[in-house]
Amino acid sequence: MKRMAGLSALALIISSTSGCGWIWGPEGYFRDRGSDYLEAKQTAPMQMPPDVQTAKRLDPLLPIPRNVADDTVKGEYVVPRPQPLSSVADASAYSLQKSGDSRSILAQNPPAQVWPVAVQFFQDNGFRLDEQRPQTGEFTTTWQHSDELSAAMAKRLSAAGVASDSEIRTRVRIEPGVQRNTSEVYVVTAERPAGSTADVAFTNRSVNTGLDAALVDDMLASMSRISEKGGSVSMLASRDFDTPSRVSLSVDGSGNPVLNVGSDLDRAWSSVGRALEQGEWRVEDINRSLGLYYINLAEKAEKKDDKPGFFSGLFGSKPGKEEVEARAQRYQVRLSKVGDSVQVTVEKNINTVAPADVARKVLTVIQDNLG
Repeated sequence: MKRMAGLSALALIISSTSGCGWIWGPEGYFRDRGSDYLEAKQTAPMQMPPDVQTAKRLDPLLPIPRNVADDTVKGEYVVPRPQPLSSVADASAYSLQKSGDSRSILAQNPPAQVWPVAVQFFQDNGFRLDEQRPQTGEFTTTWQHSDELSAAMAKRLSAAGVASDSEIRTRVRIEPGVQRNTSEVYVVTAERPAGSTADVAFTNRSVNTGLDAALVDDMLASMSRISEKGGSVSMLASRDFDTPSRVSLSVDGSGNPVLNVGSDLDRAWSSVGRALEQGEWRVEDINRSLGLYYINLAEKAEKKDDKPGFFSGLFGSKPGKEEVEARAQRYQVRLSKVGDSVQVTVEKNINTVAPADVARKVLTVIQDNLG
């Protein structure tokens, strides 16, 4: 019905006009109204009834500015271009955070994008990577003497009180920030004397605050330079950052399909959300505190670049709210921490599991997009 109405309207427009002057011309429906205010007339101020003894002063809601064009000037008024701002706020993607003696870096990027930049800093300064755990956002370096590192880094270590014959290793931890799509970067070092083969464990708190602060300051400067130069981010590293190391589809004791994700809950939430965005169904809502993604299998995924055109709206191709509700197939994808892994299940609602075929279909798509 809406399509017929749209076609009828288009036919009426074409058949009843020989030109577009009445649409776009000076008197047309879509004419430029930018100078209409020049024709506005000021009315008399509002007066209070004579029997009102006291009243709050009435000020105009929309006073006419004093610097507008003179009302005697004829023709179209040209709006002056805005002046550039005298100062620009610091738009750096990286900044320093301090809490007591400890320092960390706040990044305006998700952990997946910060990971390759942090790794690059240590490799550029001669550090050799030992363990890398992208799924938990941690990597460590091997035990090294200062003369194995870059000259600038060796000088920095000496200034921080590290003996030339000592060995150090570093642990870097990248965590999701409080705000969405932000990260916090923490650095902790361990030091052992020359000749020692003891595997000194990392502590949760910094032992050599001067050394850790020096590394954080150098890393911050390096990250800021890369950001200012528009350094590219390794998309492979970004993809692998929160990709779980173990993903398997199985069934629980009741025979319901379950997707087991070998990751911590934060990484699993991020990776499952990305997998759903790459899927074919619409994610209508999320609830991070409950670990729920709300999906509608009857609607296609919303793409950021998809914008309805003029004629698609005219012909009624976009379904109405009633139509969407009538054909809706809503389910919720739940993430639950179970032991050392995370289980992903599909439910019809909080009290009812989804049919096995629907759950398996959804979980299979998630599993494929996690790879």
